[in-house]
Amino acid sequence: MVIGERPLSARRPRDDRGITGKNGLRLLVCELALGSEPLSPSPHSSASHCAAASSPTGFFSWSNTWSEMADSPGSGAAFPSQSPRTKKYSLTEEKIFYMNCRAAYLTVFKSSLENIISKDQLYLVLQHAGRNPSQKTINKYWTSQTAKLNFDDFCVILRKEKPTSKADLLKSFRQLDVNDDGSILHTDLYKFLTKRGEKMTREEVNAIINLPDVNADGKFDYIKFCKLYMTTNEQCLKTILGKLEVDSKLKCQQFGSHIEGTLERDPSPVPKPSPRVIRKTNQEMFSNKGGSRSPLLSSTRNFKTSVSLTITMSANSNQNPKLTEPNLIEDWQCVQSKGCFFLEEDGKIISHQYRMHIPEKSMVYLTIKPLKLSQVEGKPSPWLSVDTALYILVENESQANLQPLCFTELQNREVFGWTGELGPGIYWLIPSTTGCRLKKERKPVPEEALLVYRDETGKLFLTKEFRSALSDIFEVIDLDGNGLLSLEEYNFFELRASGEKCDEDAWAVCRENFDTKKNELTRQGFMELNMMEASDQGGDPRDLWVILHSMGYNKALELTEACPFVINIHAEKCKPRIKAVCMEACNGQLEKTICKYVLTNGSAKSMDGYENIIIYTYKHDSWITSVIENKSDNKLIIHVNNELSKNCVNNKGLNTYVVEVAPKSTMVCQHVMPLNERQEWVYHCVYSLIS
Repeated sequence: MVIGERPLSARRPRDDRGITGKNGLRLLVCELALGSEPLSPSPHSSASHCAAASSPTGFFSWSNTWSEMADSPGSGAAFPSQSPRTKKYSLTEEKIFYMNCRAAYLTVFKSSLENIISKDQLYLVLQHAGRNPSQKTINKYWTSQTAKLNFDDFCVILRKEKPTSKADLLKSFRQLDVNDDGSILHTDLYKFLTKRGEKMTREEVNAIINLPDVNADGKFDYIKFCKLYMTTNEQCLKTILGKLEVDSKLKCQQFGSHIEGTLERDPSPVPKPSPRVIRKTNQEMFSNKGGSRSPLLSSTRNFKTSVSLTITMSANSNQNPKLTEPNLIEDWQCVQSKGCFFLEEDGKIISHQYRMHIPEKSMVYLTIKPLKLSQVEGKPSPWLSVDTALYILVENESQANLQPLCFTELQNREVFGWTGELGPGIYWLIPSTTGCRLKKERKPVPEEALLVYRDETGKLFLTKEFRSALSDIFEVIDLDGNGLLSLEEYNFFELRASGEKCDEDAWAVCRENFDTKKNELTRQGFMELNMMEASDQGGDPRDLWVILHSMGYNKALELTEACPFVINIHAEKCKPRIKAVCMEACNGQLEKTICKYVLTNGSAKSMDGYENIIIYTYKHDSWITSVIENKSDNKLIIHVNNELSKNCVNNKGLNTYVVEVAPKSTMVCQHVMPLNERQEWVYHCVYSLIS
């Protein structure tokens, strides 16, 4: 099958690293047109060189098209250029990294003390660092609650997002080079860039094919283009590094929490925050709504006041379950939908969200529980111990006006449920997990599983273990459980695997090439699709691993960073309907809902002498949730200490940490669960106001 007939336009996995985005392309074209002059270190001069680069619409990146077919960059270098060294002193790798970070930052900002205040600026400065991020990458670091990022945040992102290499660029272009002669016809290039992935405009494509040095006779010379691209990036970096070297004011600036010392000292590398815990330092947080910070020893802080809470919880035997099925439930009408909690690289949890329609007033019984999959003997099933809950919100007039109604508070072993009467209308179902048992895996995998193999004739096959994992993935993404994948269901999978959706035309080609039934993809067709992926890559499993990691699998093919679940809805007098409508982070609306529920149903305790600071604690048989309310006009910094708790684990993964609470706001401080639910557990927490 030729590239132009590829069944799924978004099928190529993406490791959240683009090749070159539209902003980056516009920027590159401007630089090339200026004779490879790098942009000056000012946001205003950057804009004057290339106004389109800071356009609000500039985030539909070209990278999302090219990276569909690109391998994940393997370079570990911070930038594509040579590591800069002075004539007199030998720099450590850490110093080189920070020097390059500064160089990129100062191509966009006048000072490292300036903050990134928009997605456009974040995109632009990452482009200058050679990162060329996809839309998904930008959204990962700039959420709806983000107000600004500083230089430290930028450094953390650069540690995590690896740069694009020349080899990656060339490999991407070669997959469109049908004649294998180092060039692509303008007609093919135009068709690809305007029809596939995040589509470019005619003007943008014309800017590419009008570059004189890389176009001739109706063809785009991508080898020259890649060389020119890398050379331009390196020249920009070298120029600003030179300016840093001669400009003592720039050189001596304090960059975030990293202060430049004299080179004679050659200090040890300054430890930086882990990419897994974005910016949890004593600097400004990513979110302007408050959040957790890394632990700070209480001896280094002055506390204005403190309040302590102690709750002793008995072992949860589940011998007397509170959740029971209604009588004659077998006569009620039932619908089902599956979904999944996914753990993101930054520790956030995202999941499907649903709309439910109840056509008439009826008693309703809702449950949620982890989804049981095919369990291979000897392999753990950690997701089965993850707590699940479901919040029900009623839609009043519009989707923007959702009112919390109830949640699945009752429990019977791993099943959480709710029974009650609902009137006719539209309801939203928002799944939730505390995050206490769905965390980043820390133990190393001793041996990487094989995904493909060749027989004695050289024919490629998927291994039994990989086929089993794919079958489980099919089970998870088959949301309605009918044994088939609709386009809507498949696109939820595509959003995880590649960050994009498959359009109707590509889906039609898919139906022509793979096993389908009723215009939907069968389990066998899904296997064939992945077999094609393996074949297209010549047996190279890297793209397949990107997909597996995005679905929560580790290198041993164990599902460790996701928790599939199933929702069942029974209605006594009508046929309910449920539909997955989006996949979003478990914050925002969910955070507001949890806060409101805890404020209404939890116990309250204010800090001595500070009646405007209130700690609310909600106690469930299986967990404890605390919420902090700040009624004052000032931002608060609260130190949280759980060191005297026993047999407990919290969603932060830290015994002590600091949170910021915005003025006139509430925030979920922590969720706590027992390490061993068959033993007594003691929750003891001290909340202290830092002066």
